[in-house]
Amino acid sequence: MAGPLAGIKIVDCSQIVSGPFAVMILADQGAEVIKVEPPGYGDLMRVGPYYRGGLAAFFTNVNRNKRCIVLDLTKLEGREILLKLVADADVFVQNWRPGAAERLGLGWEDLRKINPRLIYCSVSGYGPTGPYSDRRVYDPIIQGITGHVAIQKNPDVPIPDLVRNIVADKSTSWTAAQAITAALFARLRGTAGGQHIQVPMIDASLFFFWPDGMMKHTLVGEAERQLPVLYDIYRIYQTADGYLIYFTASESEFHGLFRALGKPEWCTDPRFATPQERSKAENRELLGGMILEEIAKWPTRELIARMAAEQVPVGPVNSIEEMLVDPQIVHNDSWFEAEHPSAGKLRMPRPVARFSETPQEVRRLPPLHGEHTAEVLRELGIDDGAQAKLRAEGVIP
Repeated sequence: MAGPLAGIKIVDCSQIVSGPFAVMILADQGAEVIKVEPPGYGDLMRVGPYYRGGLAAFFTNVNRNKRCIVLDLTKLEGREILLKLVADADVFVQNWRPGAAERLGLGWEDLRKINPRLIYCSVSGYGPTGPYSDRRVYDPIIQGITGHVAIQKNPDVPIPDLVRNIVADKSTSWTAAQAITAALFARLRGTAGGQHIQVPMIDASLFFFWPDGMMKHTLVGEAERQLPVLYDIYRIYQTADGYLIYFTASESEFHGLFRALGKPEWCTDPRFATPQERSKAENRELLGGMILEEIAKWPTRELIARMAAEQVPVGPVNSIEEMLVDPQIVHNDSWFEAEHPSAGKLRMPRPVARFSETPQEVRRLPPLHGEHTAEVLRELGIDDGAQAKLRAEGVIP
């Protein structure tokens, strides 16, 4: 059974993560994707720290369900082939620096002339214009600018730090994937034809950060009530033999925590029994210290079981190895293994959304560099003889 985007054709000229991951999300949902890479080593993510049999782990994680061709777009013949691909495509994605597509004759205005129905998505670091638009950028730079780093302060070690995964890149990818789907829907309804979507990483990252990260700065001026926000109170708790994470918001959860810690009397203690009293600075600080002290007395697994029994949201601090065998992750069948012809056994996450009628599936493992060049060119009517000429001219490998 085909996925919900079956029949949608995407030409993916993006590299690194923000564009490729966005396109992979759509590919998992059934879209046919042709990834276009330059000669040489291709997408920079192919040169990764974990590499085997022609695939790097980073590239593998954002490029499944795609076919790959190699074209030298600095050559006229390479661009002509790309235009043939775009002529009947639904979506074109690139994350070149602003102005690069236009210099190649592959900008939005260029491609809409040959395909007015095209959804053209430009992913960039800062947007097409502005004081930073010409700068090179990667995820940690965007994290720093958009506030992510400023709030990564452990209460015990109040020094700003990076989120140690590419949250800016990935939030941009999900934004781009959703925007492309929305544009396809608008085209289907007839409210729009083809259109150009601009997705700056700085804006996507800030939008992703805003709901909780900007709680102190949403109500302009003085607030009637000012309590610690999430980034003030998020923390890891040390047990007698490890760590756990719990979070309480409702009255029943607070009282459940007290009982789980063997302190049911706190439920009626006038300092802690109600939200109004707990929110007072002196009581909040006192209770926090008492909770830390009590948690440190319990073995991790025993305390997690006690908290879960009292309906307190709680979980372990899994190592990566523990995460892979966590009972709920195993139950959900959240990841799988597959055998790649040259790279060997791969471990990958399953597509997240579970569609009842149009299920997502992994149809293709990540492609080798240029693996499908000859196949795709033949589909365009470029026979073996013509391909040999292109190869001699350095247009294809």
